[in-house]
Amino acid sequence: MNAKLEKLTASLHNALGDKIVKLDEYVGEITIELKAVDWLVAAKVLRDDPVLRFEQLTDLCGVDYSAYGEGSWSGKRFAAVTHLLSYANNQRLRVRVFAEDDEFPMLDSVVEVWPIANWNEREAFDLYGIVFTGHPDLRRILSDYGFIGHPFRKDFPLVGNVEMRYDPEQRRVVYQPTSMENRVMIPRVIREEGYGA
Repeated sequence: MNAKLEKLTASLHNALGDKIVKLDEYVGEITIELKAVDWLVAAKVLRDDPVLRFEQLTDLCGVDYSAYGEGSWSGKRFAAVTHLLSYANNQRLRVRVFAEDDEFPMLDSVVEVWPIANWNEREAFDLYGIVFTGHPDLRRILSDYGFIGHPFRKDFPLVGNVEMRYDPEQRRVVYQPTSMENRVMIPRVIREEGYGA
């Protein structure tokens, strides 16, 4: 770890103390893991601390860890991963916060800290089902309002649950259960003699 990252690590420990569950350095960037209950308070500290000054949230995304490490993952299932930038210090920080409940994942919204998080939190809600409490307008952003489920969850079927088509007899769009069968997608590695010739 270089001197700049060591200084950032010390500053993070000074500002957040025991709120940091885990701290890692990988490819020249620091990742900290926080508890869900500490997330909103820690976010304000990360932004307002005169030494840290992470003024900009550059990304916030949901992650489903259920199949992580080829199924060897044993921790919480859903997390929000946030990337922060300090213009003043020219430093980046990755923050990971796991939702406590895998059945109904909830985290505090950080829209009041970084307003740009609005759309990112809506996307994580839409695609992963992570509910951000305190969000001013938490609704779907990419999928249809009538969409059932969260398509980026690892247990969501590849063909979906419903399909939409135009019915010429009814003269409208209708929704119906999918007519495609689920299939295992395995790449073809053994080819017959003369394949592609």
